[in-house]
Amino acid sequence: MNEFFDNYFNVKKIRKLKREYKAQMARVEALPKEYRFVFRKIQSYMWRYAGGAGYDMMDVHYGLIDLFESGAADGRHVLEITGDDVAAFCDELLRNATTYTEGWREKLNRDVAQKVGRAQGTDRP
Repeated sequence: MNEFFDNYFNVKKIRKLKREYKAQMARVEALPKEYRFVFRKIQSYMWRYAGGAGYDMMDVHYGLIDLFESGAADGRHVLEITGDDVAAFCDELLRNATTYTEGWREKLNRDVAQKVGRAQGTDRP
C-alpha cells in the first residue's frame, strides 16, 4: 500500500517526474522529423501496455530517445534502428517493462494454480 501512495499521492515525486518528462520530450522535439514521427507512434503503441503508474515505461522511452539521438547523429535512417517491423521492435522494448498484460498473465496462472494446480513434484493435483 505504501508504494501505491508513493506513486500516486507523492506530490514532490510527481512534479519531479513531470519536469523530467518535459525535458525528455524537448529532446524528442530536437530530433529529425522522421525520428519524431516514429517516436510518437512507438510511444502511443507502448502506453497501451503500461502497467501501474507507468514509471517503467518512462525508462524505456528515455532509452529510446538516447538511441534515436545517436542514430540521428550518425546520419542513420530511423528504420535502420527499429527495423521494418516496428511493432516487433516495440515488443522487444516492452520485454523488460511492467505491463498490464504481464499482470493479466500472472493472474491467470495464479488463479489456475490455486484452483487446479498440481502439488510440486507430483503429477496429481
